[in-house]
Amino acid sequence: MKEGIHPEYREVVFQDMANGFKFITRSTVHTRETIKMDDGKEYPLMKLDVTSESHPFYTGAQQRIIETGRVEKFRQKFARTGATAAKA
Repeated sequence: MKEGIHPEYREVVFQDMANGFKFITRSTVHTRETIKMDDGKEYPLMKLDVTSESHPFYTGAQQRIIETGRVEKFRQKFARTGATAAKA
C-alpha cells in the first residue's frame, strides 16, 4: 500500500443517543469529541441517533399490522375489478 494516502484506521466509540448504549469498533470516521471508557483509554466518540439497540425493527417494538385486515381490504378492492374484467 502507498504511504500517506489512506485514512487513519483506529478504534472509535459509537454512542447511541437514544439510550446511551456504547460500543467500540474500528473505523476511519473523523470526530471532534473523545470519551474515556471503563478500560481507562481515551477514544474518539461518534454520536449516533439510532443503533440496533434502539431501532424498532431490532427491539421488536415496531407496530404489528393486522394482516387479516389488509388481506380483506385487498380482496374487497380487487374482487370488484376481477368481476368486471371477467364480464368484459
